[in-house]
Amino acid sequence: MKQVVVITGLAQGIGREVAKLLAAEGHHVAGFDIDEEGISTLTEELSASGGKHYLTTMDITDRKGILAFRDRVLEQYGKVDTVLSNVGIGFFGPFEQIDLEEALKCLEINVIGTAALLQAFIPSMRKNKSGKIICMSSLVGQIPFPFESIYSASKFAVEGLVQSIKFEVEPFGIRVAIVQPAQVSTDFAAKIHYLPDEGSPYRERVKRFIDKDNELIKTAPTPIQAAQKIVKLIHQKNPCRFNQVDFMSAFFLFLNRILPMKIRDRILINHMDIKVPKA
Repeated sequence: MKQVVVITGLAQGIGREVAKLLAAEGHHVAGFDIDEEGISTLTEELSASGGKHYLTTMDITDRKGILAFRDRVLEQYGKVDTVLSNVGIGFFGPFEQIDLEEALKCLEINVIGTAALLQAFIPSMRKNKSGKIICMSSLVGQIPFPFESIYSASKFAVEGLVQSIKFEVEPFGIRVAIVQPAQVSTDFAAKIHYLPDEGSPYRERVKRFIDKDNELIKTAPTPIQAAQKIVKLIHQKNPCRFNQVDFMSAFFLFLNRILPMKIRDRILINHMDIKVPKA
């Protein structure tokens, strides 16, 4: 049966690949992204696949715009079967040295942006007694990584938000799932990585962290591979609450469940090559 799927952050990366896979299967895709050029080229690609698609350029912080988008989607399709919240930005740097005003923007986009999207579409799903909410989180939504304090905080918040909502909406037939990738082979991390200034007490460890991250990204799943797993979630009637798309996230989340925290932390520090050498 054809679904109507709403996707945010679909101009590039995983969101774009999910949209293309769904369109190829005959589903209807509606979504928005701030990337005007990406939306334009994706619109052309989806049109070639057939089906009815509605894509527009919009910022996730535009509350009124989200409500207008919802109204347009419901007017055009009559319902929404799945909402995939995929919008988000990264944030990197030693906490001591970050700009808290910039950090606030990250929290606004990643957390309140997710909340605004879900709040807009839950009422129609509730009335239909059917629907699915899938939210992109991260491995760092359960296991905080150094130098990613604000991004990790945003993903902890998303997971708490979504799990709380789950209890509220499941009685109305709305299913909820969270996706927790560690790394996907995109330029997401490269866009935010930076070395602190010379003389920073964090510079040497940050460099090792970035080098290790760049090494790991070479063997990470591609956006298409991640998208294929997400599309499977979209098709599932009762998806699992937590879902991984790569080995690293599955492995560390398993360790997080079974190991004492001190041992888990030691493994993480060694894995990311940020152990402080003994004097």
